This record gives sequence, C-alpha cells and structure tokens, in this order.
Amino acid sequence: MDDIKASPSVRALAREKGIDLEQLAATAGRTTIGREDLERPAPAAHTAQGDSIYWDVDHSAFGPVHEDPMSRFAQIAAGNLASANALIPQVTHHDRADSRAIDALRQAWKAEAQARGVKLTALAFHVKALARALRDFPRFNASLTPDGKTLILKDYVHIGVAVDTAHGLMVPVIRDADKKGLWQIAAEITDLATRAQSRKIKPDEMGGASMSISNLGGIGGTGFTPIVNPPELAILGITRTESVTVWEGDTPLPVPMVPLDLSYDHRVINGADAARFMVHLTALLEDPRRMLI
Repeated sequence: MDDIKASPSVRALAREKGIDLEQLAATAGRTTIGREDLERPAPAAHTAQGDSIYWDVDHSAFGPVHEDPMSRFAQIAAGNLASANALIPQVTHHDRADSRAIDALRQAWKAEAQARGVKLTALAFHVKALARALRDFPRFNASLTPDGKTLILKDYVHIGVAVDTAHGLMVPVIRDADKKGLWQIAAEITDLATRAQSRKIKPDEMGGASMSISNLGGIGGTGFTPIVNPPELAILGITRTESVTVWEGDTPLPVPMVPLDLSYDHRVINGADAARFMVHLTALLEDPRRMLI
C-alpha cells in the first residue's frame, strides 16, 4: 500500500466505499489515485490474449535459473505500460535541436548558478520550452474522457519529469511550469529527483501532468520510443547530445544536437500537428529568447 500515492482524504473515502486502492491502481495502470478515480469505474486491465501460453515456461529445463520477484511498484508500472500500449494508437516523431544557445547560457550563468546553489541543467530549459510550447499548442495540453468523445483542454501547464530510481520509475510533477523561471525550475528538478530517490515524494507531487519528459541524456542512446502515460496525450523523450556536421556555405561545422522523440496519441494528434509542435519546440530550444516573447 505504501507504493500507492493517495492523499489522506482519498484513502478515507476509499475505506468508506470499500475500495481496494491497490487493486484500483493496478487496473487503472497508475500508482497515483485521486478522488475522481473513486467516483468512476476503473478501466479494465489489458493483457495480451493467451499471454500465459508464452510466459508459462519451465526455464529451468534449459539451464540453471534463480528468481527475483517483481516489486509491487514494478508490477503496477508494468500494468500501466501494457494498458497504455494496448489502448493508445501511438506514433513517435523524431527530431533534434541545436543546443549551442543553451550550452552558451549555461556556461555564461555558471558562476551565478554556483552562487545560488542551483544546478542549471539542460533539462530545465527543456521543461521551460515544453511548457511554453503547450501554451502555444493547447490541443497537446489536453486529455480525452474515458469514452473518447470529449477533449478536456487544461488551463494549467504541469510538466512531469521521469526519475529512474532503485525502486522503479517515478514521475514527480513541476506545477505551473509556464509561470516559473529557469532558476526555480532547475531547483525543483533537483529537489524532486533527490526526494524521488529516497521515496519522499508526496502524493500531491505526482499525477496531473500536462505532458511528461523522459530524459536519457545522462545515460546514452540516439533515440527511443517513449510510451504515452495516460491520461496525457504525449510524452517527450530526450537522449544524449551528439555532434553533427552542419554546412554553413562551403564550411563544415560540428554542431551539438540533442535528439528529441515525441510519442503521441494518434486519436487526437495527427502527424502534421506533431511536426508543427516539434518545429516550434526546437525553435524555442535553439533560441531561448523566444520563450520571453
């Protein structure tokens, strides 16, 4: 039960209604449960038809094995991923952005960052740019109702930041990211990531994101296909910056480029919408001054 994120009032209401929060989280495919989840039926968990045929194997017949039980947190996360992949027709748009302007600003503000005691990472710029892009493209800052008939457009911009922890993936949320400056965003990223590692994230700091970012830049890779985290309509993946040769006239120039991968729900967002969104997002990243106008 400690893996389920729910406020005391939600837990009390669940007890009144006789609802098992752990089971509800598993069928909903989420670890965060809100009051609204208790007021409507949870979606049925989706598994591959006849899945036991493929997994019910005596592996020891082929050689030595040992068991490592999946934690309850990991099991819930697995259910979430399986449901999302089964329910959402997902497409991934791949792009990249010139990171020279961001790199220059981080270098120019290095002394100020040290004086403030804040680690100004490139991720802070990505959060700020994505928040601005969601304001400019409100259809991306939305969710579908369970019946798929109504689009709920949000008047807030909250950005989820995936954190890889020893006990599984956690996605704390930066609230009202569009209204915050880079220093505040950078400080919140560090704080949330640190507390996620020690499992000190509060229930109200999870869930409700407009869109999430999965950043693998510190690990590696040239691209991937992140899975949309419902009820969000899209997720932004980031991988390691790479040097790409760009021609300026007749002169080849090595330019640092950060790969960007936008997975989106094709029921709401079409390919042209995604392409325009990414063109806008990359323009914000390549010239951060655009975030001010």
